[in-house]
Amino acid sequence: MCQMFAGQDPARYEYVTRRLRLNGQSTSIRLERAFWGIVDQMADKDGSSTPAFLSKLHAEVLEQHGEATNFTSLLRCACTIHLGELDQIPQPGTRIAAE
Repeated sequence: MCQMFAGQDPARYEYVTRRLRLNGQSTSIRLERAFWGIVDQMADKDGSSTPAFLSKLHAEVLEQHGEATNFTSLLRCACTIHLGELDQIPQPGTRIAAE
């Protein structure tokens, strides 16, 4: 099973930095190439460009939480939700039963 993970093309997990504006502020976001592909899909599904989608998401995080302490981690987690894996990810404080 690990071969499926270990054998993937290294380009998938190569870091890619994109420079953009989040709500008028210049910034850069560094994510693995595979995550950028998912973020681009989410933006497309939203009917917006990736920078516009990220600005909208960032604004919503600020509105709900007052700050975005680790926006890149939030993006990675958003990608797993987008892929439908939320139900398979153990929530904080939940124990996984030993097999």
